[in-house]
Amino acid sequence: MKANTFRDMTNEELDGKLTELKGELFNLRFQLATGQLDNPMRIREVKKDIARVKTILREREIKAAQA
Repeated sequence: MKANTFRDMTNEELDGKLTELKGELFNLRFQLATGQLDNPMRIREVKKDIARVKTILREREIKAAQA
């Protein structure tokens, strides 16, 4: 997903998305360990999406602290 898509979400939506992405990453790693993973690049994409969500949440946290 693009960062702009995440920026349009509220903090609660981002928290939910983060939980969802972490669950997906867990399942992908499990599939990798059992040899059932079809697209290994998906792990990389999910990790980057997690980083994007965490970055946006942190930016908002810093902005709120400054205000």
